[in-house]
Amino acid sequence: MENAIQLITAFLGSLGFAMLFHVRREKLLLASLGGLLSWGVYLLMGLALSDDVVRYFAASVVVAIYAETMARVVKCPATVFLVTAAVPLIPGGSLYRTMSAFMDGNFTACSHYGLTTMLLAAAIAVGMLFPMSVFQLFRRARTIAACQESKKM
Repeated sequence: MENAIQLITAFLGSLGFAMLFHVRREKLLLASLGGLLSWGVYLLMGLALSDDVVRYFAASVVVAIYAETMARVVKCPATVFLVTAAVPLIPGGSLYRTMSAFMDGNFTACSHYGLTTMLLAAAIAVGMLFPMSVFQLFRRARTIAACQESKKM
């Protein structure tokens, strides 16, 4: 039941951000489903792994693939789907624990939580960067092949 509530709130949180960013009505559902997908992957990875960094990385990879795929299907920029789908992955809890430890004067815990927050943010960034770079390479290779074909004719 707890996982279902988390998935629903991930969907609603992504929907709220999609509305905040004025995503068109016909794309709202797809953008919000990306948030549900990202958190669903995170939860599924939790069944096999306990390391949050790897779970965030895997969820980010799936989100980037989803965003690139939806961008081609719906013919709009991938950022429409990428930004809204990444909302559930924002490491707010870790950042809160970092600031709370800092305000309490517990600098050992602050540095531990701060490092965790930075690692989660890096995992999200690299996880999104990797598939998007692969998609870009394929696009460029296809463009180069098309140019070479047109030169042969």
